[in-house]
Amino acid sequence: QVQLVESGGGLVQPGGSLRLSCVVSGITFNAYHMYWYRQAPGKEREMVARISWSSTDTKYADSVKDRFTISRDDSKSTVYLQMNNLEPEDTAVYYCAADQGWGTTFWGQGTQVTVSS
Repeated sequence: QVQLVESGGGLVQPGGSLRLSCVVSGITFNAYHMYWYRQAPGKEREMVARISWSSTDTKYADSVKDRFTISRDDSKSTVYLQMNNLEPEDTAVYYCAADQGWGTTFWGQGTQVTVSS
């Protein structure tokens, strides 16, 4: 059974920081590319960040470049999203995902991030 479990969401003020975690089980973690997506009310799901299986390649949405950082710790089968200088527009449910570049994509259940004063 494959599981991706997100944590670390919550309510923060504009300009604040938050660190999301996603613990993965049921797959060979270091063989998978990892992603963070988000979905705000009334909007399509958006890819926020990606990190390759080897951690040698990362990609970010333009809206979060220079503010968010994706990383992974293969010894803990965990992927992280460090979010700095948060804005109200970052408010969304954030989802962790995994794939090998083809075939099945596995998804977590999501964690709510709310940025408000």
